[in-house]
Amino acid sequence: MSVTRRGVLNTLQGLAVLGLASKTGLLEAAAQSTELFAKGESFSDDYVLELARARAKKPFVEEKITLPPGLENLTYDQYRDIRFIPDKSIWKGQPHGFSFDLFHSGFYYTSPVDIFVVTDGEQAKLNYVPDLFTFGPLVQRPKGDVDLHYAGFRLRYPINSKDYNDEFCVFQGASYFRAIGKGHLYGLSARGLAIATGQPNGEEFPFFRSFWIRTPTPDAVSVVVWALLDSPSATGAYRFTIKPGAATQMDVEMTIFPRRDLEHVGIAPLTSMFLFDAMNHSAFDDYRPAVCDSDGLMMLTGAGEYLWRPLANPKTLQVSAFVDNSPGGFGLIQRKRRYGDFLDLEAKYEKRPSLWVEPIGDWGQGAVELYEIPSQREINDNIAAFWQPKQRPAKDGSASFVYRLYWCDEWPTDRKDFKAMARFSGGGLNFDQKQRLYVIDFQGTISNVVTQPNPQNGGVRLSFEVDVGSAEMSEFRAVLKRGQDKVSETWLYRWTKS
Repeated sequence: MSVTRRGVLNTLQGLAVLGLASKTGLLEAAAQSTELFAKGESFSDDYVLELARARAKKPFVEEKITLPPGLENLTYDQYRDIRFIPDKSIWKGQPHGFSFDLFHSGFYYTSPVDIFVVTDGEQAKLNYVPDLFTFGPLVQRPKGDVDLHYAGFRLRYPINSKDYNDEFCVFQGASYFRAIGKGHLYGLSARGLAIATGQPNGEEFPFFRSFWIRTPTPDAVSVVVWALLDSPSATGAYRFTIKPGAATQMDVEMTIFPRRDLEHVGIAPLTSMFLFDAMNHSAFDDYRPAVCDSDGLMMLTGAGEYLWRPLANPKTLQVSAFVDNSPGGFGLIQRKRRYGDFLDLEAKYEKRPSLWVEPIGDWGQGAVELYEIPSQREINDNIAAFWQPKQRPAKDGSASFVYRLYWCDEWPTDRKDFKAMARFSGGGLNFDQKQRLYVIDFQGTISNVVTQPNPQNGGVRLSFEVDVGSAEMSEFRAVLKRGQDKVSETWLYRWTKS
């Protein structure tokens, strides 16, 4: 739908309507601001589900936005020069405290994304309005009647103080989204779906084609977002119930409709960055002790065992699979929480959130898969993890999953067993180049200690040597026991020859 740029007077009138929508009803607001809101239509809870079901029966159609002169082939710096005007945030100033901004199309984001606002069973599309943005000196403002759609949105809520609406959640790019809790900085991301990750023919990246954001009630503590996913291999309907706080929580309800048999599909996929820490620091000439958004994969098995697998930056692609039945949860965790762990005044990796996935219902048999991709730069996300169900979603069928995401310091918070808080490696004590010494600090509270105590953290230190010989790879597993009872999580590690 093409639109005309408004004049100054119309701009001011439109701003008043943005704040009016949650008070007077969406359709009334749309009638007063026809440029921003399209004509309203009815909306029900199964609207997106039926849309995804119907779309899966049709061939996939790739769409791209034709960007006008001055906005095509934008560089990163040029794209950053297009900024949403904070005073124009939708719902700003409403009693519920939520608001959201829009992202402009361009740079990597050239697939059209449609965004709708839902109020009282009615939906209205947000038309493209360039007056919502400032265009800096590096870019040209679009001229004439154009419809550039949007590239995504960010949600705001006062999670750090009552005086400022912090951004706490972003949906932008393919099916990527990320969030933060109180005191966090953005770090790792989640995705709606992973298809063919690490496969020889290349990975497919499904994308969220449309979003529906429900206007919160005055006393709401969460915001609901529906999303329509599309790709050559599948469509999907998603409902996110997002509750910001010290640990921002997302309840995700998803149903996918495969266009073909999905031989390799990832449910609740996570994406992060790990460059180095004490285990592989020698490979990097860097003053910082560590550089990572996450330092380990944690898993709670269906049998109730906690697994901790430190992340690595290998020389070649490494894939690990942790087979399980009805897992209790998994996530990419950042355990390093002190400035001294990173010594980075700008990146502040100690403030990056962990992300824990808690399945709701029985997910059956499958495996948590971990992908570690070689990387020499911290700007590259080189870690992926997700649940691979044993029962693969089939063509013309459907598959549903429900789970909860916690963007947090660490999860769960009430564990009583030992956690592997630090680990180091180096040459063996006898200086034999074929031997490696591994040192692990387990942190916790114990009594009657019979192993080597660590007075620095009140925990236990475990160390062992391994003769690597001519092996190319070795898997290590360690757990602390008191008698026959486990008193720590299970530490896992894959050594690969450098």
